[in-house]
Amino acid sequence: MTTQLTVGQPEAVASVGESRHATRVGAGRSRTNWPLTIVLAVCSLTVLVPLYVTLSMAFKTTSQSVDGNAFSLPWPVSVSGFVQAWQLTDFPRSFAISVFIAAVAVGGTILLSSFAAYAISHNWQRRAFRWAFFYLLAAMFLPFPVVALSQVKLTGMVHLDNPIGVAILHVMFQLAFSVMLFTAFLRSIPAELEESARIDGASTAQVFWRLIFPLLAPMSATVGIFAFLASWNDYVMPSLITSNPALQTLPVLQQMFQTQFSNNYNVSFASYLMAMAPSILVYLFTQRWVMSGLTQGAIK
Repeated sequence: MTTQLTVGQPEAVASVGESRHATRVGAGRSRTNWPLTIVLAVCSLTVLVPLYVTLSMAFKTTSQSVDGNAFSLPWPVSVSGFVQAWQLTDFPRSFAISVFIAAVAVGGTILLSSFAAYAISHNWQRRAFRWAFFYLLAAMFLPFPVVALSQVKLTGMVHLDNPIGVAILHVMFQLAFSVMLFTAFLRSIPAELEESARIDGASTAQVFWRLIFPLLAPMSATVGIFAFLASWNDYVMPSLITSNPALQTLPVLQQMFQTQFSNNYNVSFASYLMAMAPSILVYLFTQRWVMSGLTQGAIK
């Protein structure tokens, strides 16, 4: 009798293990949130369908683009719309201006906001720094159109009614949100790291550049992405600030396709696709930095 129990025991244990595994698998399957999945799928379609229409219309000929069927596949595939859009918008020049403004906006936003956040987070006990932080937060609720007239007059007075002035204004209007992100991230860095560096004789500048700033890499990437997208896709600020039409950015120059070339849909969509391609590529390759930077800054 004892021998039979001993021999049958592994089989019983195996059957119990299999039943537990099946229970876990069933529980994992039942955890699927189908309503949320459907909502996410519908939200994805609101982005993917317009993107498909843009791609389809951009590679059509003029006769194909006016047939009224935006969802039909382009056949034969034509790049004539891209050629005309390249010439009409003077794409190399306008693209270079947009890249310059975006580069200055990204670099200036990361540097200035990290400086300000470091000073605020290390002097929080002082009233002046706390009020400076609250002042910056209040600036988040002040959009550019509210102060557009004063900014136009001011940039004209100091001769900054050009892409340089636009880039500076982009940095200024990105500071509030960026300082808030950097400040939250800096509070999650242990104070012992900086104390050990100061014990070794490091100055404030050395502590920031050699210790703190490298640790800010995830949040710097997040701030840089937001600054790039805001400056690259902006239309209002360059159109109001830049006085020379030859120095306008891509979003501003594309306004011509809404009036003069409104019937050449293939040219219009080709121009739109060329303008938004850089921002799409930047976000696709760097979106993990956005999530990691935001989540790390939210956890102390």
